[in-house]
Amino acid sequence: MLLASLMVVLAANALSASAQIVVAHFITQNAYSYSQGDWTNDINTAKATGIDGFALNVALPDYELDRVATAFVAAESANFKLFFSFDMSYGWQESDMVSLVAAHASSSAMLTYDGGVLVSSFSGEANGDAFWASVKSTLANQGIKITLAPAFTSFRDPGQASALLSEFPSIDGFFNWWSWPNDVDTTLTTDTDIAYRDAAHTRGGPYIMSVSPWQFKDIDANNAWVELGDTLWNYRWLQAIQDVKPDIVEIVTWNDYAESHYIGDINPNVDLGTAAPNYVNGFPHAAWRIIAQYYISWYKTGTAPTVTNDVVVFWYRAHPKAVSCSGGWAPRMSTFPADAVFAMSLLSSPATISLDIGSTHAQFAGQVGATIGSVNFPVEDSQIPFIQIIRNGQTTKSGYGSVFVTQSCSWYNFNPFVGVIQ
Repeated sequence: MLLASLMVVLAANALSASAQIVVAHFITQNAYSYSQGDWTNDINTAKATGIDGFALNVALPDYELDRVATAFVAAESANFKLFFSFDMSYGWQESDMVSLVAAHASSSAMLTYDGGVLVSSFSGEANGDAFWASVKSTLANQGIKITLAPAFTSFRDPGQASALLSEFPSIDGFFNWWSWPNDVDTTLTTDTDIAYRDAAHTRGGPYIMSVSPWQFKDIDANNAWVELGDTLWNYRWLQAIQDVKPDIVEIVTWNDYAESHYIGDINPNVDLGTAAPNYVNGFPHAAWRIIAQYYISWYKTGTAPTVTNDVVVFWYRAHPKAVSCSGGWAPRMSTFPADAVFAMSLLSSPATISLDIGSTHAQFAGQVGATIGSVNFPVEDSQIPFIQIIRNGQTTKSGYGSVFVTQSCSWYNFNPFVGVIQ
């Protein structure tokens, strides 16, 4: 297994209101072709990373109900947790939401928080507080207490945290969906996290903080954008661990392929539509789970884990940002990402990390634990990265990327290839 290359000690998988919980956002629409075996594979892979559960993003009460039922069977067998994140952009009815929560509330796989079944959302503020209060009271009348921590996505401005509380007295906590810079060429701050964490804690919480590795989409002219995410997967984890200290970290996402922030394996049976395959297929992100494993352990234990086996995880795009492609749509904010190969070392002892691509060379001093560096794209066409771990003048490990950086492209692709030297 990929993660066996990084030997760290993970916290026990005991979940309670005081535990440090890590979940991953799972797009249930992409489970149309799933069997129980598919769920089991994803669950086991997530558990090996240190992930405690999936937030099931459910869009409609149709085939997803059957897939959800299968997911709970698999999760119960694996001692894995699930909870519902209702995608309110699809117009859920209260009765359908209540029915789905009630159907699985007693499952041993259902994630609870502060004595209630955890329920979250994507959006839903337009429904108003009366809607959410009715969901809670209707379930309570059935003997089911819920802990409501929605992602009301219009609440991003730190100055609106008090308005959230006054407008929605029914909520118990909050999920901050926003894990990328807000269409700006600067790194993400924790201002929103801190404001809404403090607001959520006045209600008892939880505060759920999103952590994401990337954000790129290119499926039509109105859905073509990229956010600045070059080093996001490193610094966002550090923000969670060192600054925000949320009750729950939610990785966005496990399997949203179209938005390029998947860390799960690309399931070949999933229908990606007509556009997304052009930038998803051949661009695995599995090695990002090695970084997640390291930081999850740190988040849960409060101490950076000891690395016993050296690895370098690296990621890069397949073409420079200024290239005009023959297919797809030029994404908004395409000038923001750097034309570079990024590499993060996880080392047992200091070493030099050497990065070469074409005629361009860079190196950085890898320290014990995690260190990040980069090398710029070369001027030559069709080049591939070569990465080395050098200690005491000797190369101990080395390897190449699997995707060439080219000066031409058949589709605008700002989705990175993620690889590992191990």
